[in-house]
Amino acid sequence: MDPSIDADIQSPENMIVDPDEYVEPSDNEKDDIAIIDPDEPRPTPADDYEAIAELVLPPLDQQPPIIETVHHTWEIKNWQGLQKREHGPIFHAGGYPWRILMFPYGNNSDNVSFYLEHGFEDGPPDDFVCCLQFGLVLWNPNDPTLYTYHTAHHRFTKEEGDWGFTRFVETRKLHSHVWPGSNPPRPLVESGEANMTAYVKIVEDETGVLWHNFNNYDSKKETGFVGLKNQGATCYLNSLIQSLYFTNAFRKAVYQIPTQDEDTTTNSAYTLQRLFYQLQSSSAAVSTNELTKSFGWDTKQIFEQQDVQELSRKLMEVMEKRMKGTEAENDIEASFRDYIQVETMDGDNQYFAGETHKLQDAKKGVIFESFPEVLHLQLKRFEYDIERDSMMKVNDRYEFPDTFDAAPYLSDDADRSESWIYKLHGVLVHSGDLNAGHYYAFIKPEKDGWFYKYDDDKVTKATMREVLEDNYGGEMPLLNGQVYDASQKPIIRHNSAYMLVYIREARLDEVLLPVTNADTPAHLLKKLEEEAAFKEARRKEREEQHLYLTVRVITQETYAAHGGHDLTVFDRSHDEDPAAAKSYKLLKKCTIRELIKVIGKDTGTDPRRLRVWFMVNRQNKTTSPDTPVLDYDQTIEEAHLKLAGSKTQELRLWAETAETVDSNGDAVWPAHPLVKEGSSPSRSDEIVIFLKWFNVDTQSLVGCGHIYISSQSKVEELAPFILKRMNWPEDTRLKLYEIKPDMIEPMKAKQSLKAAELQDGDIVCFQRASEGSDGSDTSTMVSNGLNPRQQSLKSSDIIDDARLYYDFLRHRRLITFHCHPTRGSKEFNIDNCESFTLVLSAKHSYDQVAAKVGEKLNVEPTHIRFWTIALNTGNPKTAIRRTSNHTLVNMVSSSYASFAGTTIRSDALFFEVLDISLAELDTKKPMKVSWISEGITKEEPLDILVPKTGTVDDIVSSVIKKARLEDEEKGGPIRVYETHSNKIHRELSRGHPIKDLTDYISIILERIPEEELAQPNGSQYIHAFHFHTDPTKAHSIPFKFLIFQDEIFSDTKKRLEKRTGIKGKNLEKIKFAIVKRSSYTKPIYLNDDDTLWDMLGDDDDQLGLDHVDKIRNTRTGMGDLFLK
Repeated sequence: MDPSIDADIQSPENMIVDPDEYVEPSDNEKDDIAIIDPDEPRPTPADDYEAIAELVLPPLDQQPPIIETVHHTWEIKNWQGLQKREHGPIFHAGGYPWRILMFPYGNNSDNVSFYLEHGFEDGPPDDFVCCLQFGLVLWNPNDPTLYTYHTAHHRFTKEEGDWGFTRFVETRKLHSHVWPGSNPPRPLVESGEANMTAYVKIVEDETGVLWHNFNNYDSKKETGFVGLKNQGATCYLNSLIQSLYFTNAFRKAVYQIPTQDEDTTTNSAYTLQRLFYQLQSSSAAVSTNELTKSFGWDTKQIFEQQDVQELSRKLMEVMEKRMKGTEAENDIEASFRDYIQVETMDGDNQYFAGETHKLQDAKKGVIFESFPEVLHLQLKRFEYDIERDSMMKVNDRYEFPDTFDAAPYLSDDADRSESWIYKLHGVLVHSGDLNAGHYYAFIKPEKDGWFYKYDDDKVTKATMREVLEDNYGGEMPLLNGQVYDASQKPIIRHNSAYMLVYIREARLDEVLLPVTNADTPAHLLKKLEEEAAFKEARRKEREEQHLYLTVRVITQETYAAHGGHDLTVFDRSHDEDPAAAKSYKLLKKCTIRELIKVIGKDTGTDPRRLRVWFMVNRQNKTTSPDTPVLDYDQTIEEAHLKLAGSKTQELRLWAETAETVDSNGDAVWPAHPLVKEGSSPSRSDEIVIFLKWFNVDTQSLVGCGHIYISSQSKVEELAPFILKRMNWPEDTRLKLYEIKPDMIEPMKAKQSLKAAELQDGDIVCFQRASEGSDGSDTSTMVSNGLNPRQQSLKSSDIIDDARLYYDFLRHRRLITFHCHPTRGSKEFNIDNCESFTLVLSAKHSYDQVAAKVGEKLNVEPTHIRFWTIALNTGNPKTAIRRTSNHTLVNMVSSSYASFAGTTIRSDALFFEVLDISLAELDTKKPMKVSWISEGITKEEPLDILVPKTGTVDDIVSSVIKKARLEDEEKGGPIRVYETHSNKIHRELSRGHPIKDLTDYISIILERIPEEELAQPNGSQYIHAFHFHTDPTKAHSIPFKFLIFQDEIFSDTKKRLEKRTGIKGKNLEKIKFAIVKRSSYTKPIYLNDDDTLWDMLGDDDDQLGLDHVDKIRNTRTGMGDLFLK
């Protein structure tokens, strides 16, 4: 009887089962029984255990070795008296106890449920693993021909100790339902009795991963090896790297490349060394990020599957350079025999031996003088399909042996003193088709060990069937040795080998020699150990970070060094910027008193002279001292939560140093409204004001400490404090400014500080009146260096008013300038041009920015053009137009980003030094043209500038100058013509206006061939173009060609060879045809004895050259795989 294939195969604990292995029954299908015709022979009875075992235990796809097959029958009595959950008797198979688990009334369903489970009463051991195939058969003991069954296979472990069928059979069909095929009619369960027979086939888990779910799988623990992480689509790279890594001699050679002076992640040899050592020492899968970055790859290359064979070749080229000076139903043997066959080249296949000897009889073949110790065989699994005009994967069967003898394929005089037998040690596999797929590898790391499957980050043992048969390609075999009949369409394997690694048997010990830490470069080990220690410290720091709190502290020194807005900056570290607040990472239980001691020790200040203030964010967007901390015994965590709030991740403080101490050396602090009486000596109720000096001479702001002054004092009373602090004469006149985030206001001398709304922590900026102007806003706002204090400024660059300087600071932008990599005047040497950074104002106009860059480069600013930089690629994106209202902020803002269709950098620009001024450039039209030489085989794209009001004659002049050609008087006349879709559109006269040329048309220029200069009688021009198979698929450069009356085509071809520059074999591969103008007309192919002149129908007929477009990938933007 045929069972339902699907009966909710799962664990009674609702474990998940891979649904792909089972077929859901259709709605109309009786899923647990089959209708039996009474006239048909009776089915095999269920008590014929041998026959039923063959039925319920079919051959497995994996073909694992069978250890034992047993069957066990549980006689079920009094079905109606069973509990909700019942166990059958224990039986043994494979050395383990087993039993049947039954839910007679269903396991949360209307079906009887049966499962097979282990029979360990106290639970299985921790290392319990057993792979088995099993079938469960429920049958009527009174009529064994009535039965139903289900079959499955499973990897039983401690975690997954039971497996079976939730919907084994519907409950309603068991007792009263007449079972189909019964004679006389009877149910499956009769008189409350039924038998359940379990058939169990124990199979050997050769690889340790048979039917593994890979939850918590540890490659290192199970195999001793680790995999490589997939970055997105880098499985092809991973398989190649693993193959190279396990070629131990290669790994040693890579380790011997000297990289100690270039140990950076831009050096591919160094990153490969690092990757090899990480594979050698890591306990988890390793990332290839560093290696791909050193190749110069960006996201596009990482998420785009490349040609592995090309990658292998180029990687070998790079490593070879680095190592210089250091220490279809085919098989592989048939391929070698075919490869060394001699081809006789005679008749139509004669060899072209040059203009002198012409075509000659010859013999062509390949002779192997020797083979390398490690032989990489690239199988041609992809080929060009002419019908589809695309590359296709070849899935034909191609057999390769575990061992093969290369001696028969060597030349007769090759050295045969040692065996040329090779052993298979690597199979790189591609699964899928050309457009989508996956790469993995089977590698044998040791001479006599196992093959392992390296599938990205997972490493598993592999059987020889997995290595060989499964990767030959071709048709999928049917089970039990069956063959496909004529009506069946064979299922083609999608996985097949594309690269094989063979090692010469006589050299196995040399190639697979042990690699130890002693072979690893010392500098690499040291650096990796330092990085590991740093990572461990960071890990420990992350684990313990909840115990610590970062405290940022402003000190006298940091304030003095801060030349910008506010009192300091918190977004940079003190190590990189001495004006940034100091940072202390302390345990949260540290007290304020202990914190002050830490600050005192760090700054060399007596802790008794220090107190700290809380910094708060005010509504005016400043961060200022608010109140002094009074409770020195509270923890920094308590202080942070209580006064600073918990919104910030750090505690921000100002450390004040007392200027006055008492007789005991303790600080005397000015009183504060929150200070309790008797808590410390006090003088008066004053506010603290911070002072900043605008030094006109150095164009800088200098923090000059702080002072205490009564809030009732007038602004003019600040002057004596400032003059004393600066040690200036008493009659020095000052300008005072109140500093606000968005405004710098002059202070009124007679106004009180309270009326001016000054409070603790506010800043007053001052400058000597003699240094400044009248305060008008017409002063020049420029600064052209990173450190204004170290610049020698022109008088016109001086800012002499603090308000203007603050305005400059507010709009200050640091812009890095890079030389355009491909454009610019040839007089300006871009190869020696280094990037530089200028401090500019966002208000600077295009001309002011150009003036600063021109001054830096010592070139005319009128000849500088700027380009935006694409954020994702770092390449030039859009030329910036010079306009009167454009400022620097416009040049690097989103307006150009949206115009360019991408995000641009806001801190950098490319510059281009032009041959002409920008004003003149506005009168020019940029054009892209192509100069053709050597027939039509050499194309040089050119970017030129021609007058917008000019003619084609100006194009010719510009090309002669740009390409440095001889003029027409010396070099010969030049033809200019337009092409569209790789066909000639029209030839242009010299007086044709440039304004009438369209951008979608290509412009071609060439010297007119000598034979065309004096066009003889009996000749005419024809347009010629290239195509492949279909004339609508035009490619390459079209051209004009002169044909002669009565000339046979064999002679025409000789002139075509000279006209096009296509010679020898390449010319032989071209089929020539007459192509009518109509798009639907088939080409008329020409023979050598045809006369082209006589076969032309009208002036619109063209000469077609039918051949493959060899540069198609380049022109469609696919490009070439590159490694730096």
